[in-house]
Amino acid sequence: MKSRFWKKNKNVTSMGNLEKRVDFSIIRYANCWEDPEILLQGLVPKSGSKILSIASAGDNSFSMLITDPELVVAVDVNLTQLYLVELKKAAIRSLDYDDVLVFLGFQAGAYRLKLFQQLKQELTADVRQYWERHTDTITRGIIHQGKFERYFQLFAKRVLPFIHSKGRVEQLLAPKNELEQVQFYHKKWNSWRWRLFFNIFFSRLVMGKWGRDPQFLKEVGIDVSSYIFKKAEKQLKKVGAQQNPILRYNLTGNFGELLPHYLQPESYHKIKGNLDSLVIRQGFAEQVARDYGQFDSMNLSNIFEYMDKSLFTETAEKLIQLLADGGRIGYWNLMVPRRISGIFPSEVRYLSKLSQQLTADDNGFFYNQFIVEEK
Repeated sequence: MKSRFWKKNKNVTSMGNLEKRVDFSIIRYANCWEDPEILLQGLVPKSGSKILSIASAGDNSFSMLITDPELVVAVDVNLTQLYLVELKKAAIRSLDYDDVLVFLGFQAGAYRLKLFQQLKQELTADVRQYWERHTDTITRGIIHQGKFERYFQLFAKRVLPFIHSKGRVEQLLAPKNELEQVQFYHKKWNSWRWRLFFNIFFSRLVMGKWGRDPQFLKEVGIDVSSYIFKKAEKQLKKVGAQQNPILRYNLTGNFGELLPHYLQPESYHKIKGNLDSLVIRQGFAEQVARDYGQFDSMNLSNIFEYMDKSLFTETAEKLIQLLADGGRIGYWNLMVPRRISGIFPSEVRYLSKLSQQLTADDNGFFYNQFIVEEK
């Protein structure tokens, strides 16, 4: 059966080699861990525009729909991730708002399989068959079932209790002014236990095995745990920590009352009304994009993190050719520095002031830099 919403990319030539190195049979990310607010501020997509977006768990691609685009192409090499995106899309289309929150796992509920029966006819045949084989993932709440989410849950439920009580975690996330937040971090939070267990848990070895994949850290040439500790410290000392859904999940294993952008009431209904503009495709971004001509905006997540310099240059050049004049590209650097304008300065312009401001505002827990470039 041919999909109404997405299709496999026929031009993926190196997918087999990639699959040999990275397991694509699992959900790696059940949520997007990049801040959609700064993504929207950086790309400023206009109504009627065409947007290319790395799918991952779909959240930020859904957020792009708030701009009334003509088209959002959500692309990923991981087929399982696309099954997740289509399931979320079907839930948003078919269910009432409160039931969406229950079905996905943001709120408790014992009737998720009943909700699945209501929405599964919206799924294409192969996606429906996949989820019928994985109903246990649905019953547990799919937003908690990615490898990365289980890594955070392991930290929140098994490691953090040896360092801080639940009460102290809630004190950290409770409303305070900026000075009080900084003082709390230094006096109550940043203990020797915190530093010791944090640096072990977020080391290259542990993160590679339990959180991401060793292949995703292949290009990293720095001390992983020291880098992440500094990023964590920055977020924990900010007043914004109190309303940061990403940080709350990292520390508690759930979002509490905080919701990601695409599910916030002020965003949700407009996004739901624009679902038909979202197309889901499997493949590499630069290959899939050729099927749609030029794009006005590109959300490239942190795909360059996994590429050596040669592949980064080759991929960036192809994407630039598919970016319309005046179009913008947004992407994150984690631990591997990559900047397209550093290689092709005559083709794209680095918006340094905007990028630096958005990086400072970023709610992301790990990322070093958010880069916005314009053609």
